[in-house]
Amino acid sequence: MKPRVKLSESVLENGDIMSLYEHDGSFGICLNGQELMNTRATYSELMLGSLGVESLEKDSPNRVLIGGLGLGYTLKSVLEETGESTHVEVAELLPDVIEWNRTHLKSVNGVLLEDSRVKICNKDVQEIIQEAEPASYDAIMLDIDNGPVAMVQSGNRSLYSRKGIHALLNALKTTGRLAVWSASIDAKFEQHVKKNRAHIEMHRVKASHQAKRASYVIYIIQKTK
Repeated sequence: MKPRVKLSESVLENGDIMSLYEHDGSFGICLNGQELMNTRATYSELMLGSLGVESLEKDSPNRVLIGGLGLGYTLKSVLEETGESTHVEVAELLPDVIEWNRTHLKSVNGVLLEDSRVKICNKDVQEIIQEAEPASYDAIMLDIDNGPVAMVQSGNRSLYSRKGIHALLNALKTTGRLAVWSASIDAKFEQHVKKNRAHIEMHRVKASHQAKRASYVIYIIQKTK
């Protein structure tokens, strides 16, 4: 059995350790030894991008925001399903994750960071949302932490609060769509959305193409007319 090889490691401001591993041709990112993502299980990330831009007109000059670069699969899906006039901003708080994509993960999706349609922002997506003009985006996709539930970083909690959802909806155009990846169903999050008078629907998705059953959830949220 081939050993797991640590390619790089980063110590976060709070002392947590994030590591990039390679094992038998696949790559994974771990936080304090807990695996957050792996190139063997990317279906839900691809579906996040696909569902997020599903309603966009391909030839229109769309503006899209992705919160969380990860291994680049949501970005990959968005670029594949939108046209040349779409501008994609990717917010990634951790500079090492960006650097890993440009180096160790270049053969995975790292080359997409050089696409002329893409702007990589080394910044907290919450700051970008707060600074955005109203009705700035046609679509917003969030894959931050483990979604509204089972968060690893408690600082992300406000993003999914009633106030946080209000800010996200404010940054969306009237016909815009917010897609949120979640580790599981979250009734509290759903209530926060409804209290903002927005429509929410839930999609159960698999972790990988080979999986027999759905493991995760993608929420699709839109303003009510």
